[in-house]
Amino acid sequence: MTDAEKAARVLEALKAAEREPPQAALPMLNELVGLVQAYAEAPLEVEEARSGAFMAICEIGKALHRGQPADQLWASAISATERWKALAR
Repeated sequence: MTDAEKAARVLEALKAAEREPPQAALPMLNELVGLVQAYAEAPLEVEEARSGAFMAICEIGKALHRGQPADQLWASAISATERWKALAR
């Protein structure tokens, strides 16, 4: 699977998880870890974008786990993933 395909799947999953209650969204986010990991070399810009998406997703997970609001975090993670997807083409 290419980076662009991975980013597209992560983006779909993020948008789906955002609509779910925290108890359901957290496991959905945990399943994304394998997709956001790098297995092959990519241009630095793509690696930075992928890393940014990963960190943004982790921030949502931490907030949900702690019972904190995550509304702004969803937008950041979706934006970071869209950037990764655009650069990975």
